[in-house]
Amino acid sequence: MSPALLILLSLLEGPRHGYAIAADIEAFAGKRLGPGTLYGAIGRLVDAGFVIELPEVERRKPFQITELGQRHVQVETRSMAAIVRTAKARRVERPVADQT
Repeated sequence: MSPALLILLSLLEGPRHGYAIAADIEAFAGKRLGPGTLYGAIGRLVDAGFVIELPEVERRKPFQITELGQRHVQVETRSMAAIVRTAKARRVERPVADQT
């Protein structure tokens, strides 16, 4: 899953600053994003209109998902759900046969 989608999923819970976003992603996805990856993705999300920067609070810059960002999450998660359904239908979870 892309860092951008993980960030958007985190922001669905409400505005967060970078460290809180990273901690949330690690908690729900088990994936650790380095600062360069995190802030690079946030910058691209801001440029795309999916996220906005809010005024600083105690030297921390919170970010908030936009309506456009929420719609993007809906589209992406529906697509992922369809892929998972296809994988299950094709029995991806069955043991792989030994080919030796």
